[in-house]
Amino acid sequence: MTRRSVRRSVHLLGVASGSTALVLGLAGSALACNIKDFSAEAKCEDGKGVIVVTDTDASAKDATVTVFLKGVGGIETKVGEKPVKGSKEGARITFAEDWKPSATYRVHVKADKAVDEDIQPDLVTPSTACKTESKSPTPTASTTTPSPSPSKSESAPAEPATPAPSASESSSAPAAPSNNAPSPAVGDSNLAETGASSNTGLIAGVAAALVVVGGGAVWLGMRRRGASRNG
Repeated sequence: MTRRSVRRSVHLLGVASGSTALVLGLAGSALACNIKDFSAEAKCEDGKGVIVVTDTDASAKDATVTVFLKGVGGIETKVGEKPVKGSKEGARITFAEDWKPSATYRVHVKADKAVDEDIQPDLVTPSTACKTESKSPTPTASTTTPSPSPSKSESAPAEPATPAPSASESSSAPAAPSNNAPSPAVGDSNLAETGASSNTGLIAGVAAALVVVGGGAVWLGMRRRGASRNG
């Protein structure tokens, strides 16, 4: 083999080694954990707001995700912190956060010494809040019997009722006269027709007896008076 052939072979080996190192370096860089493997999104699930973080780290490195709500004046409120292990298909973690429209959240990722950064840019929620669909309850038949409302007699004390007169009292009590003149009895109906009451005969008999007695007394008196004169 000539020197020229040797040099050519060495050159080819060098090129091949360099190409192999470059490919391995690119492959290693592709598998290394990177902040670009993480993404955050504000979504609505079942009518409530959530923040979803997706990890597409193919190296499956363990990482920790922390979410902060950025307020006025730079004041931040920690929403939550969760671990995640990435995958090529994408591993998802969900933070239950009833976010407000147009709110800003800072999402921080830490994975050993590989990543210790925030997802850029910050997460800004949609301008429309999640709407909860309220379902009207289906009315069910009530099994309880409604209590009756108090009647008028129960709510107010009853006034004592005036006792109704019995049959005997109503028959024995004299009827109130309708005017000052006495009403004629039923048996006196003949008096208006004949001019005398039904007791006229009795009265006439008593009067005749009195006349006879009076006449006898007069006769006896006259007889005694005559006898006294003769004597």
